[in-house]
Amino acid sequence: MATIVLTVTNDLTFDQRMQRICTTLAEAGYQVELVGRELPRSLPLDVQAFRQKRLRCRFHKGFLFYAEYSIRLWAYLMRAPCDAVCSVDLDTLPAGCVATLLRRKKRMFDAHEYFTEVPEVVHRPVVRSFWEMVARIFLPFYRDAYTVGPALAAIFEKKYGIAFGVVRNMPGRLPLSPRPMGDLALLFQQATLSARSTSQTVNQSTKVLLYQGALNAARGIEQMLKAMQRLEGVELWLAGEGDLSESLRKMAADLGAQDRVRFLGYVKPADLKALTAQAWLGINVLENTGLSYYYSLANKFFDYVQAGVPVLTMNFPEYRALNAQYEVAILLDDLSPEAIEKAVRELVVNPAAYERLSEATLLAREQWNWENERQHLLRYWRELFARQ
Repeated sequence: MATIVLTVTNDLTFDQRMQRICTTLAEAGYQVELVGRELPRSLPLDVQAFRQKRLRCRFHKGFLFYAEYSIRLWAYLMRAPCDAVCSVDLDTLPAGCVATLLRRKKRMFDAHEYFTEVPEVVHRPVVRSFWEMVARIFLPFYRDAYTVGPALAAIFEKKYGIAFGVVRNMPGRLPLSPRPMGDLALLFQQATLSARSTSQTVNQSTKVLLYQGALNAARGIEQMLKAMQRLEGVELWLAGEGDLSESLRKMAADLGAQDRVRFLGYVKPADLKALTAQAWLGINVLENTGLSYYYSLANKFFDYVQAGVPVLTMNFPEYRALNAQYEVAILLDDLSPEAIEKAVRELVVNPAAYERLSEATLLAREQWNWENERQHLLRYWRELFARQ
C-alpha cells in the first residue's frame, strides 16, 4: 500500500483532527507519517497507529520560524520514503510542493482554515500579501484538495481555480452513558482557582459551560468572562492554553468571576472526551474578524453534539445551515456579554427549551460523526492514487 506523509506546523500532541485523519488512513492500509514541530515544552508523543515525526527549530514564531521550518521540512521530505505528501494549510505548502515536484510524487492540499483571513493575518497587509502570493504560486500545481466545510470549498474553488472536496472535522461515535469524573479531578489541581480549594469536588447541580480550544484573540473568551459576572449557578471551564492565557486569568480575577471560572490548561484528546460529557452547554463563539472565522466549522461544535451537549455558537453560515437540519444550538447574532448572558439564562429558566436542543443532539450525532465523514477522505485518496 502507498506511503503518505502529512505535514503541519504545530505540535502533534493535541491535534485531534490530524490524529483522526492519519488513523483513518492507516486503518485503510496506507503507510502514514505525520510531521510537525517540537516546541520547548512539548510532551512525549503518545503511541498512534501511524508514525510521527517532530522537527526541532531554533525559532518559534514570526517569519524566521516559517523560513526555518520550511527549509527543514523540505529537507526532510526530500529523503523521507513516500508516495504522496499532504500539505496542511499554506504554511507547509511550499516545502511539500517543491519536494513532490522534484521527486515526482503525488500531492494533496488540506485547507484546514481560510489561512489568509485568520485574525493573526487578516489585519497585517504585508503578511497577508505574502501568504496570498504563496497560494498563487504553489496551488496551481495541485489537482487534489479538500477543506473543512462546503462554504470554504466554494470560496477556494472560485479563488484558486481548483476543485476542493469537503471533509468535515467530526468526532467518532461515542457512547452516551454518563462518565464518572474519576481521574479528571487531577485536571482541576492544575487549574487557577481563587477562593476555592483545588481538591474540592464539582457541585453536581452546577451547570458547566465548556470551552475547548486555544485561548487566543477573537475567540469570544473575554465576552464569556464578563457574562460570568452575572450568571449564578453556572461555571465556565476553559480547556486549553494560548496567547491570552495569562491575561485571561488576570481578567477573571479582576472581574471577580474567578470562583466560577476554571482554567484547566492543556487537556489530551482522550481526557477531553470525558470532560465534554460533563458539560451542560458547549461554547463555540467567535468574533467576526475575518472570513476564516465567519465561514468556520469548528471541530468543537461536533464534539459537543456527539457528547449530547447543546451548543452556544454564532449565527454564521455553516452553523446556521447545520442548525436548520437539527436544532442543536442557540445562535448568537451579537457577540456581547449581554447577549451571552441572555442566551444562557433563557436555557436555565426554560428546561423544556434546553431539553429540545438536547434531544436534537441525539439525532444529529447519528449523522454528524467520523464514521460517516471518513468515507469522503478515503475516496479522495483513492482517486488520487488511481490516476497515473
